[in-house]
Amino acid sequence: MDKITALYPQVVEQTKKKIHEDLDSYFETKAEMPSFEQYITDRKMYLEQIWVNVWLNKATNSIPKLIKKDFLKKKGYVVEGVDKKLINRLFRNEIRDYCPFDVFSWVNQRFSQNGEEWKERYEKVRLKYLSKQEEERERQRKWEIQFEIEKHGELIIQDNIELFYLQLRYKVACILATDLTQNTKYKLIDAFLIEEKLTPEGNFNPSNYTTLSTFFYELTGVVHKLFDWEYETYYYKYERIIYELTAEIVIHKIKEDLPEFLFHQYENVYGKQLINSKITSFLSDRINDLCAHFFTEIEDEYISDLLFISAVPFEVTVHKSMYEEQLETREQRKVQEKAEIEKTKIEEERMIEDIFGREYRPNVGRKIQYILHIGETNTGKTHHALEKMKAAETGIYLAPLRLLALEVYDKLKQEGVSCGLKTGEEEKEVETASHLSCTVEMFYEKDYYEIVVIDEAQMIADKDRGFSWYKAITKANAKEVHIIGSRSSESMILQLLGDSDITIHHYYRDIPLQVEGKEFSMKHTSKGDALVCFSRRKVLETASKLQQSGYSVSMIYGSMPPETRKKQMHRFISGETNVIVATDAIGMGLNLPIHRIVFLENEKFDGVRKRRLTSQEIKQIAGRAGRKGIYNVGKVAFTKEIKLMKRLLEKEDTLISTFAIAPTTAVFERFQKYSRNLGVFFDLWQKFESPYGTKKASLAEERELYATIKDTEIEARLSMLDLYGFLHLPFSTKEPKLMKQWRETMMAIIKGKELPEPIIKRSNLEEAELAYKAVGLHLLFLYRLNRGTEALYWERVRTEISDEVHERLKNDISTLKKECRQCGKKLSLDFEYAICDHCHGKKYRRKYYDYDDDYDFYPQYK
Repeated sequence: MDKITALYPQVVEQTKKKIHEDLDSYFETKAEMPSFEQYITDRKMYLEQIWVNVWLNKATNSIPKLIKKDFLKKKGYVVEGVDKKLINRLFRNEIRDYCPFDVFSWVNQRFSQNGEEWKERYEKVRLKYLSKQEEERERQRKWEIQFEIEKHGELIIQDNIELFYLQLRYKVACILATDLTQNTKYKLIDAFLIEEKLTPEGNFNPSNYTTLSTFFYELTGVVHKLFDWEYETYYYKYERIIYELTAEIVIHKIKEDLPEFLFHQYENVYGKQLINSKITSFLSDRINDLCAHFFTEIEDEYISDLLFISAVPFEVTVHKSMYEEQLETREQRKVQEKAEIEKTKIEEERMIEDIFGREYRPNVGRKIQYILHIGETNTGKTHHALEKMKAAETGIYLAPLRLLALEVYDKLKQEGVSCGLKTGEEEKEVETASHLSCTVEMFYEKDYYEIVVIDEAQMIADKDRGFSWYKAITKANAKEVHIIGSRSSESMILQLLGDSDITIHHYYRDIPLQVEGKEFSMKHTSKGDALVCFSRRKVLETASKLQQSGYSVSMIYGSMPPETRKKQMHRFISGETNVIVATDAIGMGLNLPIHRIVFLENEKFDGVRKRRLTSQEIKQIAGRAGRKGIYNVGKVAFTKEIKLMKRLLEKEDTLISTFAIAPTTAVFERFQKYSRNLGVFFDLWQKFESPYGTKKASLAEERELYATIKDTEIEARLSMLDLYGFLHLPFSTKEPKLMKQWRETMMAIIKGKELPEPIIKRSNLEEAELAYKAVGLHLLFLYRLNRGTEALYWERVRTEISDEVHERLKNDISTLKKECRQCGKKLSLDFEYAICDHCHGKKYRRKYYDYDDDYDFYPQYK
């Protein structure tokens, strides 16, 4: 009851306020002051309801449910288990008559004996009402004059569009003539990289451009800001000029032709003269539409036509005649250009067919025995193929990863087989050995071996590397070719081999896979587990948490040096560590004594977006569980979506229906009959439609590298094949320091200078891993330049760095700390993001609330 008692005076005050508001509304509509008695007569029904409505609404909404129930209990109601709506209805009925406020008594007391106050209130309300009415009439008059100006302005614009365009065309032509003769031409690879300085290239040559739009991509030399800083192009400059000139020309004509009475009416209504900016605001939408139309027209104008008219003083009939003649000539020119384009297209199609068309056909039908080893992961396919290769006089193993090539090389050497190694970054005993272990990219089709073993043949579907498998499968020069692949690859391989002599061995798991029905938690980690996530950061953070909880941990991730990965694996195999944390790198060719595969994540970032794992990816990784001879069952666990992930694991393999193709030496040789420009080659490759069942390698990294040296001395001094070979070196173009190393090494090669030594820093794990990659890139150059002796030294350096990475992973990972990359605040290893909530909130506020404050929004320029 205390709550109800406290609420009562508030409702009384609100009721009084409502009565005052009603009185003011009543006064507004009365031309003469009504008496108090007249007001009571007219508003009696409303005044009777006002207290009840305010009291019931306020009480119902403000009184808590428990107090309502207590109130109703005292009234004799049973309220336990009763619906909330019914409680409210009963409460409203019972509270209606609770100490009612006598509205009429208060109104009588307040106003009946205060005639002067009644009169003053009426006059004040009425004056305010009349003032509002006058303001409304004023707004209406302004709207009417604005409407008339807009209507006449629209008619003037419609009648003079051609005149406007002729005037604009002449003024733009004069500005263009000045820009072409007095401004500097600049060169820059990327207009968004304002850290890169502009390079002056002298004056413009008008003959290099056709229409004005072809000139618009040139840089003005100033910095322009849209949503980010960038160098301004002439597109933005002329867009601005055309909008300003069009508005100026249109407004001038409207003021000239607008009826005189509208100027007088405007001055009478607004109390001031009609100025240009006001006309512009009235007709802004129409002027903007006209500007956009004119800009499109101007873009299509020929530079030569504009330069011609810029020398002729403006006179309407003269410029109209020239425009009509140039328009007719332009149409003829467009017809000719279209015919030329069509002719060029036909020639280009013939060239593409000649260069690429006949290249991608399987070279099979020779006297080769093909043995296919088809089956799931961890079924002994590779073991059987290698056993055959070991017994042969000569053999070559083609691996998908440098690590697997190293593993097979070591295995064969230990078993007494004379084996060499070739991966692009190292070469060992290649000339003298009878057998060779190498990455698939090192395959050379003219070398003969008694047995060729091609591992992970399903990689033929990879959009960037798949062609290496295609080439190995279809062009191997051998007595026997052993092809190891998943079930999904079988039909594609058979299609490629056609009528060749083929034997197929199918392999099945002896050790069943069992999906655990309970969601995995880190506290469930046990010996023999492999915890899988999909980023290096997540691997390190997970390993650190486990080590801090008392587990001994091995780690595997893609950017880890292969030698380090090998040592990490050995620690797990030998029992020195009892848990392994890895990325999906664990899914290819790594045979480890894993009892249970645990998917800590069900999604991965594929370079474009974060997506759910595919069925094939889950199978490839999960198949590593249950090493034969150690475990009777392989277990698989998930942290969420168990039913969905189990369905994907058990789903029938989707057959590979396409394979990747890439440029070959023969393709380059045929291309050089037409051109020796790599830029032209990349354009043709983009236009080439690959044959049915194939997909082109994107060549994205090669094109990205090429863009950095296009039209430079590097391109000029190297043959096309040599240049492409250097563009094709397998290193991470996402690392700016490696990109810089690549460019500096390329410059040293063409200058005939000593190759710059890679920068080696080892103060932390990241620096050591980057140093390993830098030495690897240096070795790629050395082997490509046939400087094997020098490479031996750098292989030793790289081994030292990989040892250091291994030691850091062993000793430093348990003390791993996660800090906000902006403020340095310590974060939990479980925290999902790289910056703390405070820094993220600060960044968000700056982005959305300080956008107009250029100085604060771009702190890098402070």
